[in-house]
Amino acid sequence: MEKKQPKRYTVTAALPYANGPIHIGHLAGVYVPADIYSRYLRAKGRDVAFICGSDEHGVPITLKAKKEGVSPQEIVDRYHKLNYESFEKLGISFDVYSRTSKPIHHETAADFFKKLYDKDKFIEKEEENYFDEENQQFLADRYIMGTCPQCSYDKAYGDQCESCGTALSPRELINPVSMISGNKPVLRKTKHWYLPLEQYEGWLRKWILEGHKHDWKSNVYGQVKSWIDTGLKPRAVTRDLDWGVKVPVEGAGAEGKVLYVWFDAPIGYISATKEWAEEKGIDWEPYWKSEDSKLVHFIGKDNIVFHCIIFPVMMKAEGSYILPDNVPANEFLNLENDKISTSRNWAVWLHEFLEELPGKEDTLRYVLTANAPEAKDNDFTWKDFQARNNNELLAIFGNFVNRSMVLTKKYYDGTMPQAGEWTEEDKQVSEEVKTFPERIADKIENYKLREALNEMMMLARLGNKYLTDNEPWKLQKTNPERVKTIMNLSLQICANLSTLAEPFIPYTAERLRRMLNIEMLEWDDAGRIDIISEGHQFNKPEHLFEKIEDEVVTGQKNKLIEARKANEKTNAKVKPAKENIDFETFSGMDVRIGEVLEAEKVPKTKKLLKLKIDTGIDQRTVVSGIAEYYKPEEIVGKKVSILVNLEPKKIKGIESKGMILMAEDANGQLSFIQPDKNLDNGSEVR
Repeated sequence: MEKKQPKRYTVTAALPYANGPIHIGHLAGVYVPADIYSRYLRAKGRDVAFICGSDEHGVPITLKAKKEGVSPQEIVDRYHKLNYESFEKLGISFDVYSRTSKPIHHETAADFFKKLYDKDKFIEKEEENYFDEENQQFLADRYIMGTCPQCSYDKAYGDQCESCGTALSPRELINPVSMISGNKPVLRKTKHWYLPLEQYEGWLRKWILEGHKHDWKSNVYGQVKSWIDTGLKPRAVTRDLDWGVKVPVEGAGAEGKVLYVWFDAPIGYISATKEWAEEKGIDWEPYWKSEDSKLVHFIGKDNIVFHCIIFPVMMKAEGSYILPDNVPANEFLNLENDKISTSRNWAVWLHEFLEELPGKEDTLRYVLTANAPEAKDNDFTWKDFQARNNNELLAIFGNFVNRSMVLTKKYYDGTMPQAGEWTEEDKQVSEEVKTFPERIADKIENYKLREALNEMMMLARLGNKYLTDNEPWKLQKTNPERVKTIMNLSLQICANLSTLAEPFIPYTAERLRRMLNIEMLEWDDAGRIDIISEGHQFNKPEHLFEKIEDEVVTGQKNKLIEARKANEKTNAKVKPAKENIDFETFSGMDVRIGEVLEAEKVPKTKKLLKLKIDTGIDQRTVVSGIAEYYKPEEIVGKKVSILVNLEPKKIKGIESKGMILMAEDANGQLSFIQPDKNLDNGSEVR
């Protein structure tokens, strides 16, 4: 049976943590898809509340604050502002972008918890959790680090190993340490409230596994089914922290506890809707509590379990909320064939992109949609970014619009010509134009946004081919009446593009409407070939897209490489000190200042140089493994430190008498140890 048309839509985009900037992986996974869907719904004349905001609680924020020596509030204020402004510049059209540190959210989240508490929907458990004795506080999962029992990665967190992706509990870590003090934590008893997910297994099976088997994406359905089939367990809804929404229970062991961030954060959608509704002077409840509303969550795949199991269980337990109609989660976007990593600084940050490539907002939206990781992980490369801009947006969409506008300016002083008699080709093209609104809509309604984008570009291709095939610039002298018809139909296609491109590339669509001197149409009014009347005055033509040159791409790729090197240098481990030696052993080493007289590569080797060194005592041959770092001609004349009383050794048939002392950093880079004054050869190093 066909679903009844919803009266209103509540569209949520996952609340980003306010502990860092937004990168392209976030955009491709959540925010661009959610914006396309919301813009489309508005174009259809639907009542839409597009909701998002900063997730400002949780351990990652407190960790960053401790690392920087500032308060958590300073961290969230900084990144809320940065991310809000970045989203706005990219054209992400949130109706509200709130934050979970606001009083309205604390009140909403506390009320939600209290209602479930009063209805006995939680279970209380006393258990042993890790405790930092030096700092006298219990440790949340992310405050504990140790070795992963699955892959032996030595920096696994207490809730997940970021190397192999395994979900963990702190008690599973090998050699756990507190990230606050660096000490080994101890176990102490504490009480927490839990949501008994296992009590809802039967309901979840019926609602999801039976009710949404065919309309939810396979990656979402598969992950949810796996969780349910494995067996659900109680999940803690409180934590021993001082940053977050206070547990709203008097006594009963609630002191020093806050709501666990996974419980608190999704309620942020509700509190943000309240804030938006108050500003508009409308009632918020229909958007969350009316059966004629449609709730859609846009998230990344790492949030599937929270939005498909835990948050729905919370709303089911509360009793008055609607459940999500769909949760179109995307997979992950990689960058230049490598996993995006904030810790390794391997990312394209939105705020930096906007500063360095102004005017390319729509190109970014276009490329992220064309490469959207809808069913599997996908890859972003700067070469592809350049190619899609130059070969698709510029060469097809932009070229078609520009030729249509420039020829109209040239032939008719920028006014709409009257169409004459239509050929069979004209009729076929006009009939096909009529199909595009429904074709694009069908893909968007089913969350196939890559295919929807392709349909929109097919309309631009249709117009571009029509104009190219008919060559009005050649016909103008011989058949000017025919040219009027060609230009009229071409401009009608441009008018359709100005509406149908709106969800995907809104800045471009707006500029196109400005050139055409028209308002945006209702979606259902598009598809017509009589949008613009005869004699309508157009504005001055302008280019919609500019070519991206090779040096821009090269610069961005080099920036990535340099950022990775800098990060590796910052995070490189210094080797621990070796075992102690006595003074007599040390004093037996005779290290002198020498000078390189000659240097040459050792044949058939990559690393070895044959050096002739003046030690002040004699001139001797030394073989050194430094050819990867220095060319022979670069080191002749250099002063070096040389161990002169090392037992001679034959290397590749060459007797080496001594060892050049080198400094090696944590990244393996070698450098000579040289005196800061011009000492005589033979000077002793003590």
